[in-house]
Amino acid sequence: MTKLTPDLESSLRERPEPVETARFPETNAEQTPDGAFRRQRNWFSTRFGDGEGQAPPEVGRYLLLGNPGCGWARRQLIVLRLLGLSDAVPFVLLTGRDEQGWRISDVENDLRSRYGTDLLNDFYRRTDPSFRGRGTSPTVLDTRTGLVVTNNYHLLSLDFETAWQPFHAADAPDLYPLDLRPEIDLLNQQLFDDVNNGTYKVIFATNRRAAEVALRVFEARLADYDFRLAGRRYLFGDRITDSDIRLFQTLSSYERGYRPGIAAIFGEENVQHLQDFPNLWAYARDLFAQGFVDDRELYFLGLVPGPSGAYLLGSLLVKEARLPEPAESLAAWQEPAGRSHLTGSPLYSGPGAGGSAELWHLS
Repeated sequence: MTKLTPDLESSLRERPEPVETARFPETNAEQTPDGAFRRQRNWFSTRFGDGEGQAPPEVGRYLLLGNPGCGWARRQLIVLRLLGLSDAVPFVLLTGRDEQGWRISDVENDLRSRYGTDLLNDFYRRTDPSFRGRGTSPTVLDTRTGLVVTNNYHLLSLDFETAWQPFHAADAPDLYPLDLRPEIDLLNQQLFDDVNNGTYKVIFATNRRAAEVALRVFEARLADYDFRLAGRRYLFGDRITDSDIRLFQTLSSYERGYRPGIAAIFGEENVQHLQDFPNLWAYARDLFAQGFVDDRELYFLGLVPGPSGAYLLGSLLVKEARLPEPAESLAAWQEPAGRSHLTGSPLYSGPGAGGSAELWHLS
């Protein structure tokens, strides 16, 4: 596990303002003409597998570069942990961003000495000289070549769940069961657009109406999932799936990370808390108790102090946000969920219902 030194912890508390980059269609333009936030596309999308053009799964060959404060990276860490792949794909910490992009920690890796740089963007340009934009967390790097394999967080967890199956622990869950894949794919699309990315659509919109619409969609989704989880332990009944991990990544950082920024726009009294959705809140605590957060991630979620005794600032963009006390937040997360008796049907009226899942395939 990467250790947090006082100097590293201090650097992580620094949150530079977003860097302006040249804008061009699709690849790094993150604002629509009407002021809505549109996240940049991922530059590298090589899949893992034994097919032509794919990266062969191989224990110890690849590094997962990321920052646990980033939900897209934390999702991969949860998947690796649940599947028993944490040692097979070692994690390397991205320590923060400056005007040149993310910096790579030199703890437990020799990337800087081998390749002469600790700048993530340099590895992107080394892989593709035409690269423009910003390197992102997470990124998978091939240590044999020093080249980027993928920064496509949409598909990476699915590859860990399928192509890396020969290396799974014997008791690893099937997070992407064959019979549910079409509906998981469609629910994951909804989760990304309206929940995972939904908070950013509110906070980074430059048009207040766009932010308002995004907030209403986000809260409607939470209400929908709250109802769905009233009689189901997990989103698809009695089985934890990839979708649960994607939903948890946002729920776990909502109160201390996203909500303060949203409340700064619309006012405290106009923005709901996670606790306002009782089934969803209990569900999140249920997952929390099942290894969805490790000690390092507790720090990055602002729930425990680092070695210096200081807490990582949890709020996104709002440095003076009114946050719950960390100890109180952690105690709330540790309250029993009382959901182990639930099973429930995988059938629901959400994405993929009525046979529409049969029309869509993610390949």
